[in-house]
Amino acid sequence: MLASLGILISLGLLMYMAYRGFSVIFFAPIFALLAAAFSGLSPLPTFTELFLPQLAGYVKVYFPFFLLGAVFGKVMEQSGAAESIAQAITQKLGTRHSILAIVLSCAVLTYGGVSLFVVAFAVYPFGASLFRSANIPKKLLPPTIALGAFTFTMDALPGTPQIQNSIPMKFFNTDLYAAPVFGTIGGIIIFVSGMWYLEYKRKQFQAQGIGYGVAEAESTTQKLQSLPSPLVAAIPLMSVLLVTLLLQKVVFPQWDISTWAGEPPYKMDLNTLKGTMNNWALIIALSVGVLLATLLNPKRLSGKLANAISLGATGSLLAIMNTASEVGFGNVVKVLPGFKTIAEAMMSIGRGGSPLLSEAITVNVLSGVTGSASGGLSIALDSFGAEYLKWAQEHGTSAELLHRVASMASGGMDTLPHNGAVITLLAITGMTHKDCYKDIFVITLIKTSVVFVLIGFTMLFQ
Repeated sequence: MLASLGILISLGLLMYMAYRGFSVIFFAPIFALLAAAFSGLSPLPTFTELFLPQLAGYVKVYFPFFLLGAVFGKVMEQSGAAESIAQAITQKLGTRHSILAIVLSCAVLTYGGVSLFVVAFAVYPFGASLFRSANIPKKLLPPTIALGAFTFTMDALPGTPQIQNSIPMKFFNTDLYAAPVFGTIGGIIIFVSGMWYLEYKRKQFQAQGIGYGVAEAESTTQKLQSLPSPLVAAIPLMSVLLVTLLLQKVVFPQWDISTWAGEPPYKMDLNTLKGTMNNWALIIALSVGVLLATLLNPKRLSGKLANAISLGATGSLLAIMNTASEVGFGNVVKVLPGFKTIAEAMMSIGRGGSPLLSEAITVNVLSGVTGSASGGLSIALDSFGAEYLKWAQEHGTSAELLHRVASMASGGMDTLPHNGAVITLLAITGMTHKDCYKDIFVITLIKTSVVFVLIGFTMLFQ
């Protein structure tokens, strides 16, 4: 009882401090040690032998995705390619569809492989100008960006190169395109429901006479005299998707790795390595995207490339350390007696039937505990991935469905107040949790609900 209470107190304090604007990188280890203390664990061994190794392990596996995604986004931003795509979408839709324009702009960039954090940086200046022109309350801008960048293109639509869609690959030997029908239907429902809510809020504010609300001039990115063609700007984004598809579906399945996989200096398990190869595909694809974005915009990047790479690399460190610290917190919580009780209860859900409901609940809860979709997903599959796969095989549930459900469930309750992406988004837009977290949380609830609705339909027809 005391151990479970310690977990709840520590999580509540972490969310509270994040809500007040304090760094989770600093407070995640402090509250992890507090939770451990409630269970009688010594603080220093817990910090050096539990928290830090898990933090380092997460960085080791996923740093390439954060780094390349952030650099790719900065090159797209500095070259004007991201703004060109956003403007093209807006010109087609008109200012009266400003919310839709921003959602689609974020969605295109996210689905093309640009880091979620960078999408927020790239779209915000343009979105602020658009909302100001349409007199839409600025407090709706963060949830609008969240819908476009943090939901259906992050983990629902098949093929998205975001990290939340790549993590399950190594556990289930799947690829980015797992369960395309399930993911596409879910993505459409999330998009339509989220748009309905944001438009409802816009009309509600309009009826109350509430407008943009910020009269002073706001800083925007330096306007380029000439933006690249939207078609040219989209080439690097398309290349990430196409290269990933080609490598995962055509090239790597024909690659005989048995000749060297078990030899020094690698000596890797063959099945594990096959899952890792899907990660290689994404690393190569993002590298190709960075290269093409650079080669297609040499004049616009003249004198800016070094700065773009530096800013992207630096930004990726902040993003991954936010997430890795929350992963460390979650992994400390994972070994505590109180969590084992919770975990056993989650694993018992749906026993004798499909594992999808248990998996979704487990991933969702852990993503909420860590405040990180990728962090909670990693902990859940590290702990229970093999058991879920065995359970699925016994029940006749495909590994592809396990992949898609895990991925989509991770992007649910992860956006609690201590989530790094939420904190970053609010900082970028100059808003606070008090200003607009309520609307961000509604988008979160929509995202979470869709996963369970689809699981219900799937279980009915199995």
